[in-house]
Amino acid sequence: MFDFHVPTRIVFGRGRLEELGTHTRTWSDHALIVCGRSAMRTTGVLARVQANLSAAGVKADVCDQISANPRSDEVDAAIRQARHFGACVVVALGGGSVLDAAKAVAVGMGHESVAGLVGRTLEPSPDSLPVIAVPTTAGSGAEVTKGAIITDVTRGFKSGIRGDDLFPKIAIVDPALTDTLPRNVALDSGFDAMAHAIEGFLARRSGEMNKALSEQAVELLAPALRRVAAGDTGTEARDNMAFGSLLGGINVATASTCLPHRLQQAIGTAKRVGPSHGSGLAMLYPAWLESLAHVASDEASDVARLLGETDLRHAVQSLRQDIGLTQRLSDYGYVADDVRGFTDRVTGNLDNDPHPQITADLITAIYTSSL
Repeated sequence: MFDFHVPTRIVFGRGRLEELGTHTRTWSDHALIVCGRSAMRTTGVLARVQANLSAAGVKADVCDQISANPRSDEVDAAIRQARHFGACVVVALGGGSVLDAAKAVAVGMGHESVAGLVGRTLEPSPDSLPVIAVPTTAGSGAEVTKGAIITDVTRGFKSGIRGDDLFPKIAIVDPALTDTLPRNVALDSGFDAMAHAIEGFLARRSGEMNKALSEQAVELLAPALRRVAAGDTGTEARDNMAFGSLLGGINVATASTCLPHRLQQAIGTAKRVGPSHGSGLAMLYPAWLESLAHVASDEASDVARLLGETDLRHAVQSLRQDIGLTQRLSDYGYVADDVRGFTDRVTGNLDNDPHPQITADLITAIYTSSL
């Protein structure tokens, strides 16, 4: 017996981007497109999206000032732009950071500043706007989740805004949009997807549906990541990564994540951004998996077998090596004195991790081992 609810309509497949205008028009004829600062223009994707929306009778304004780790002041500026333009729907076009920023814009419309929402779970509000999510990376799964990681620059505090209003109404997942991703970006975001698959299996909230999704995601992602790392430019590997990422995102929405995600979020601050999300997770995973040896060994072995091994820590280490994500926190200049700050900034639900109790000593040990 279980309940399983994913309210986002999923539109998946190559060429499905062409349907964006039609889907957006069902919500409003005034849209704010939220994207990053250059990639969507350079690749021509933004122009395609603008033309597609225009053909469907949707007027669109563009906010292209979202950074790789979205800040509350950037989101506030986008909210002001949306109000001025009269946008009644938000189109999120980009990777996980852009999708998070766009979702924060949508729920921030009725607030003076989104900064005060960081770290909170929100009740539904009639002021929130619908979001159409168009991921251009395969990793975050943010197109189907109800959270947005934002840095509140007033407090120097990076955490999530959560709530049902953050679920996009529609996710248009067109794997062709990932074909032009630089290999390092594809691999970095791909490890995030793998982390969602692993944590979706091991999480306390994981059910049989989640485990089934995780199994398929792991089996898709591991060979696809290795193929991309080896220089494979074919569509099959990118398609499998996009689908595996989507499955992982569904698990984030329904089973949530484990301790590594809480720890990675605490590394970055407004003044010192730190490693990307995928790279940060890859740095923390060996120590976290080692710490699970006495609390979740059977389930960890189940995941390891999906990777063709018996020890999950060794399996993930081999994958990290094969795809070139072998850096440590010290490679980014972090030292032992930084660990206390990391530990103090850890927020969010820690009860979903397989560990029966999360202590400051455990968190400190994982960070220290990851230096």
